[in-house]
Amino acid sequence: MGDVHWIIIVIIALALIFDFVNGFHDTANAIATSVMTNAIKIPYAILMAAGLNFLGAIINVEVAKTIGKDILDPSSITSFVLVATLISAILWNIITWKFGLPSSSSHALLGSLLGVGIVVGAEIKYAGIEKIILGLLISPLIGLFGGIILMIIFYWSFRGINTKKLGHVFKKVQVLSAAFMAFSHGGNDAQKSMGIITMALMIGGVIDPKVFNVPEWVKFSCAIAMGLGTAVGGWRIIKTVGRGIIELKPIQGCAAETVSATVIQAATHIGLPVSTTHVITSAICGVGSAENVFKVNWRVMWNIVLCWFITIPFVAVFAAIVYKVLHTLALWTGSYNLFP
Repeated sequence: MGDVHWIIIVIIALALIFDFVNGFHDTANAIATSVMTNAIKIPYAILMAAGLNFLGAIINVEVAKTIGKDILDPSSITSFVLVATLISAILWNIITWKFGLPSSSSHALLGSLLGVGIVVGAEIKYAGIEKIILGLLISPLIGLFGGIILMIIFYWSFRGINTKKLGHVFKKVQVLSAAFMAFSHGGNDAQKSMGIITMALMIGGVIDPKVFNVPEWVKFSCAIAMGLGTAVGGWRIIKTVGRGIIELKPIQGCAAETVSATVIQAATHIGLPVSTTHVITSAICGVGSAENVFKVNWRVMWNIVLCWFITIPFVAVFAAIVYKVLHTLALWTGSYNLFP
């Protein structure tokens, strides 16, 4: 097995680690509202999310294609670029998880890929980047206003019904909306690693570099990594998403999850790598605002939004530094030829 194959194995391992970290980092996106409304206990919620993350991940590859061929031209980069990109994105996810910040894994990966791509002078596909950024910006707004609208519909449709009885019913319904959210999360987020691994296979000549085709084993590997990561859970972020913004009722949790999952599903089918964190957080703000805008903890929301906006530029710089450090170490150790 040649050197190029060994470095591809390293990239695959890093991509699966990113998927795993993404899974436990973003578990909260799928189950936080259900856990915090006591609709489902944490162990069952995590197992459900893990299984549905896996199923969602193996169905569609449109987002993988966007990541793999619509940001940088694979023919203009080396495997070294992907190594630095993945290390940067993994570290950012771990740091934000440590501090309980529901940041975007999509932003972390996009920012890292761009940062390293700029440093090495890769061919940047601006049309693809514009599409991705537009999706990342619009999807939270749809989540926000969709949450407001659906919550108003719920309040109008179920007016006059006993509040306690309504809460009991929606606790059961919310398990279904959480399942829909977990399935949607897996479908969008696991594909990001699929795109990176497929890029590595194209660069190494393992698959046809002219045709972007995600192998079946790549789909299943990323799906398993995402599912295992989800099974680890993310309690710190669950507390931020599920309780830090607003004290959720079951009917509100159901509305937020339903809107978020629908937005993510739509984005997945047109190949947009949206942030599940952005969408669910915005939807929670929307359902809270529909009841009383003053009950929403806008200070917590502001901190989250600030984290969103600094992620891409910060991670881009961080990824460029990681690349330079790795590049220097490779030259010092005489191992740069291992990174074709």
